Amino acid sequence: MFIVNVTYTAPLDEVEAWRPAHGDWLKQQIAQRRLLVAGRQVPFVGGVYLAPRMPAGELDRLLATDPYVVHGVAGHAVVEFTPHLVAEGLEVLAPER
Repeated sequence: MFIVNVTYTAPLDEVEAWRPAHGDWLKQQIAQRRLLVAGRQVPFVGGVYLAPRMPAGELDRLLATDPYVVHGVAGHAVVEFTPHLVAEGLEVLAPER
């Protein structure tokens, strides 16, 4: 599983120009379960995604299609982790044992 930290690399007015395309991209990735969660950071300097297990190269290719990245207004930092303890109802996030 991956935590993806999105950081804006351009002023917010430039980021805003791509927000509709980025929102459509996020909805598509979540509908296809390539991303599980997406939200804004507080303070508003970027966002955070939770992505399921997949080959790291596949995630890199997916993130490269983010309109924010395509248009040079944001970058991603990825942390891979293996969830071992999860809250009730989120068992699907833990690897099978």
